[in-house]
Amino acid sequence: MSVEPPWLSAAEQQAWRSFIRMRDKLTGRLTRELQAESGLSAADYAVLVELTDAPEGRLPVLTLAKAVEWEKSRMSHHVDRMAKRGLAVREECAEDRRVAFVAITPTGREAIEAAAPRHVEAVRRLAIAPLTPAELAMLGQISDRILEHLE
Repeated sequence: MSVEPPWLSAAEQQAWRSFIRMRDKLTGRLTRELQAESGLSAADYAVLVELTDAPEGRLPVLTLAKAVEWEKSRMSHHVDRMAKRGLAVREECAEDRRVAFVAITPTGREAIEAAAPRHVEAVRRLAIAPLTPAELAMLGQISDRILEHLE
């Protein structure tokens, strides 16, 4: 005999579904605009952001995968596609052959530097501008609390 899960209350379900619809719509719009204006996918952009934030513009594959919440195999395949376009390269570790790094290339750095201003403008227009300063602060607090819980 199976036990019924504790279903969401009407208020919980409304909040959850609104969040999911907002996330999906916002992600879709930002992704389409990013692709149309820069030729970068959202995945490319996420990887390039992590690499530009890293010392020397390089990270171990597993660290990069964890940072963007991907499996190692997905990261490896995506890095291969990015390498074919000259955005990133895979580097072997001389000290430990089990470790591989991903490094941003000059082409990758140029691509994200060109894409970032328009992407930031889109984020501001679509997600920041509709909120009051108090709502923006609350969004940050809510996001931080959920992130702390997940980690």
